[in-house]
Amino acid sequence: MTTETKTRARPAAIILTPSAEARIAHLMASAPEGTIGVKLSTPRRGCSGLAYSVDYVSEANSFDERIETPGGTFFVDGASVLYLIGSTMDWVEDDFTAGFVFNNPNAKGSCGCGESFTV
Repeated sequence: MTTETKTRARPAAIILTPSAEARIAHLMASAPEGTIGVKLSTPRRGCSGLAYSVDYVSEANSFDERIETPGGTFFVDGASVLYLIGSTMDWVEDDFTAGFVFNNPNAKGSCGCGESFTV
């Protein structure tokens, strides 16, 4: 008797738009020496409790979600994944601001300035 286990690819915790992937490539092209990727985390901060933070990473953490992009590796903090599942990350620039923008279906509210969110 043979049992066959079928596995399916697990979807990424977060979807990156082409604009976000291009920004990650730009960040990696000018990253400090020893950088292996860019990491998204949700530290506790702001009026609503959690904020989005994007930083360079110099070593991998085995609990982090790893997403390969054309411009480099993007990590999602393992402790933040549950707050981010199903989210889309975009890079938006206009005449006055530039930054990553998140569409997070898990966020139940955010502060007035948009700095932080709650789940």
